[in-house]
Order: sequence, then structure tokens, then C-alpha cells
Amino acid sequence: MGEHRIEKASDSGQINSFIRAVLTDIKALEKMHRDSLIEEDIQRIGAEQEMCFVTRDWRPAPIILQILDELKDPQFTTELAKFNAEINLDPIEFEGECLTKMENQIKRHLRIISKIANKFNSEIILVGILPTIRRIDLEMDNITPNERYYALFEILKQMKGGPYEYRIRGVEELVAKQDNPTFEFCNTSFQIHLQVAPSDFVNLYNLSRAISAPVLACACNSPLLLGKRLWKETRIALFRQAVDTRHIGHFLREQSPRVTFAQDWVKESMMNTFKDDIARFRVLLTTRVDEDSLEELEEGKIPQLNALRVFVSTVYRWNRACYGVFNGKPHLRIENRVLPSGPTVVDEIANAAF
Repeated sequence: MGEHRIEKASDSGQINSFIRAVLTDIKALEKMHRDSLIEEDIQRIGAEQEMCFVTRDWRPAPIILQILDELKDPQFTTELAKFNAEINLDPIEFEGECLTKMENQIKRHLRIISKIANKFNSEIILVGILPTIRRIDLEMDNITPNERYYALFEILKQMKGGPYEYRIRGVEELVAKQDNPTFEFCNTSFQIHLQVAPSDFVNLYNLSRAISAPVLACACNSPLLLGKRLWKETRIALFRQAVDTRHIGHFLREQSPRVTFAQDWVKESMMNTFKDDIARFRVLLTTRVDEDSLEELEEGKIPQLNALRVFVSTVYRWNRACYGVFNGKPHLRIENRVLPSGPTVVDEIANAAF
């Protein structure tokens, strides 16, 4: 999911070439599944820890570029907004004290990044939506200067065909309109990954969806947005509206929101989730594809499936199927995207355990 050599999907020839690469990757993944090449005999967990930088008076601090320049560590990376960051944790075998190891790993990384943030008179905070964000913080000046983010925003605006309108009703009601989907700057999460065997994928993926509601009910940490008391976990409504490419009179095939818990259970195979996304959603971003994944398999190599991974990264299922390669072996993961960041590391690990 970390592919950043990204271009906006605009030229029809470019899009068609990318779609062919995605379909080739699907065939390669099916072949790896049939030939039992996907790792079966081990389970691992991992996580992505997102956070906010705040000034001494708790306002967003747009310092991520300075932070990364000091760190020079690929495990620390950018998010959409200059006042957010993400830590990609090392995978850990799912056994014994794995959750304690994950907790210690997060705390160690947070100590490192917090120490550097202090140099810029700032702190880090773990929260689903920073309560002190103002409309002025949601301007394009605060987007992280990354070609992937610019391309994503440009194509989302183009597909939307008009302003982004937000309406979220809770204890109070928020009604807002913006030209860009920068409300997504607000959301920070704690994303859990579970590596699963292909033979277990269907049952575990369906189970991950079935338990999403009770798990989220225990983990709410986003009750305020722009001073309004909204949902207990406002991220759910906000993310769905912030990247919604649909509009009135939109008669193209894309009638489902790109942020979704999905339409139905997976009934037959892990391939159903990937194929459903390809059938249902348009290409937003493309990437240069240097591999023919089927040819690589024939040569005895393990393909990265970069085209498929880039496509899947723009369909924001709250429970998402992911393909990856670790230590030279291909694997499948179920990514849970529903949990908010914070309020403490102990809370996050408790949510992950549940």
C-alpha cells in the first residue's frame, strides 16, 4: 500500500494499460492460490499508528517535513496533512506476548518522534479527530507536498464534479461545504493487520466484519469536529463523505461509496473481494508497472502485484484484503481500518486484543 510513484488516471490509454496490469495481477494471485504459493503456516500481526502534531496551545502543528528530515527512518512516513504522521510497525508472529511486543514497539517509536517534535515546540497526540482543528486548518496549504496526494485530490474533485458537502447529525449537527476533500485531514486511526492463511480467509474476513460494530463501540475516540458534538466516532461518517465521488445525476457504474463495510458476505474465495472492487469502482490512480506478474511466476519469482495494490489502496473498505511479500514469501492480510488513534497506547492495544 506504500506505493508513491503515482499518477492521476486521466489518459484513456494509460488507464487501459493499468487495468490490464491489474487484471494480470488478479490472474497471478489466483495462480499463486491454486499452486499453494501463499504463506499458510504462520500468522502475524502488524499495525499503522497515526498521530497528530500539536503546538503548546493544542493547535495543529504542520511540521511533518521537518520531523522526517530529522528522523531519516522509513518506518515514519507522511499522511495527507502536514500536521499528521504515520508509523509502520514491524510484523510480529501472532503468539505468546505479541500484543505486549506491539505495545512496546509503539511506545518506543512514539518516544523517538515526540522527542523530535519537542524541538519544534510541539507535542504528539493520539486521537481519532483532533478537537481543536479549525476550518482554517483544512485549507490546501496544509496538504503534505506529495505527488500521490495531489493526484488523489485532483481526480476526486474531477469525479465529484462539484463541491464537497458534509452533513453529520449527532447531539448537534455539522453542515459544511468545501471545494477540496480536505476534511479528510481530520482523521487519524490505528490500523491493525492480521496475516491469515488463504484457506482461513473467507471465514476470518467475514468474522472481522461481523465484529466491527461491537469492537468500534468499545473504541470510540472522535466525538468532536469543529466544535460540534457529533457521533461518538465521527470518523466513520466524515471519511465516507470526504472521499465520496458520487453526485446527483451520476449514472456511471460507481454507485457504491468508496468507503464502505461492503455489500455482502464473502461466500467462495478470497478472490471475491478483489474482483468485486475491480468490477465496482473506477481507477483513480495509476502507477508505472515494470513487471508482468504472470511472467515472473513462470520464471519462479514472486511478483509484487503493484498494480493491484495501488488499485486496492483507493477503495477504502473498513475491513480490507491486502496482499504483500515478506521475507520473499507472498501472504494475505486482513486490515482493520475502523479503530481510531488513541487515546493512549494501552487503550489501542486493548482495542486490538478485543
